[in-house]
Amino acid sequence: MKVFLTGADGFIGSHLAEELVRAGHEVKALAIYNSIGSWGWLDTLPAEVKNSMEVVMGDIRDPYHMNQLVKGQDAVLHLAALIAIPFSYVAPDLYVQTNITGTLNLLNAARDAGVERFIHTSTSEVYGTAQYVPMDEGHVLQGQSPYSASKIGADQMVRAFYSSFQLPTITIRPFNTYGPRQSARAVIPTIISQLAAGKKEINLGSLTPTRDFTYVTDTAKGFEKALHATTGFGEVTNLGVGFEVTIGQTFDIINDIMGAGAVATEDPNRVRPKNSEVERLFSDNTKAKSVLQWEPEIKGVDGFRAGLEKTVEWFTDPVNLAKYRPDEYTV
Repeated sequence: MKVFLTGADGFIGSHLAEELVRAGHEVKALAIYNSIGSWGWLDTLPAEVKNSMEVVMGDIRDPYHMNQLVKGQDAVLHLAALIAIPFSYVAPDLYVQTNITGTLNLLNAARDAGVERFIHTSTSEVYGTAQYVPMDEGHVLQGQSPYSASKIGADQMVRAFYSSFQLPTITIRPFNTYGPRQSARAVIPTIISQLAAGKKEINLGSLTPTRDFTYVTDTAKGFEKALHATTGFGEVTNLGVGFEVTIGQTFDIINDIMGAGAVATEDPNRVRPKNSEVERLFSDNTKAKSVLQWEPEIKGVDGFRAGLEKTVEWFTDPVNLAKYRPDEYTV
């Protein structure tokens, strides 16, 4: 298929771009415009992959440009978003502009272009703290941060375009993805980069919340499978492993893998406001198995450790580690 991929320069997007190329799709990859011409993580892909896609630069907040880029495409895979929760406390308006209005721009462009499918990226953060587990797609939505509220707004706009204009949409709702190339604003890279820098006291946020971590290649495969789905239009499908682990336990596993002998401490600057912290996330992936024919390859306790080992190996490569600032807390 001819696929327009937004957010291709980011963590999940760059892995998905690679997955799409290797699966034989014709990929037009959007990287956010910048004056130095950086393609983000796309710059690090193998030459045979990078040279097999068309990379364009722009910003989803510009409706005219998105309209031009979507013309002639069979599908839109929409991953571009502002995702850092702490920064959403600082600049909530920017999250509305990017996550809601940006999504609206792409929906209008896709509708005008008559695309065969529009695959939208949600997040498990829209569920807020679990009211029951495992959490299926019928779980109540709770905007516990400006980020999650903006994603709820985007999700509902996507649903409205299916209901109102019969745009063939599929919303993929990943739980916490991890792996190579992830931003240090996420907890696993934060732990690894500080340990790799030789620190013995690792500054983190709250250690008690649980998360359902999915390795990034599994997440990318889930999105690619959505291009072939024959059901699930106008609906949401979770992508999660179905395994929960606390942040403290995650630290312990990484600490053991790296043989660091460090301790984790709660940094007040990294702790979310009391009512904003999502205390528990634990997915039900039953629907993904039936609708997408998807199941994670890396799962369970042993799988999580294996995924962390691969992540540690990537981050501790001096070339990769040099891209991070373990001495700074970046919101």
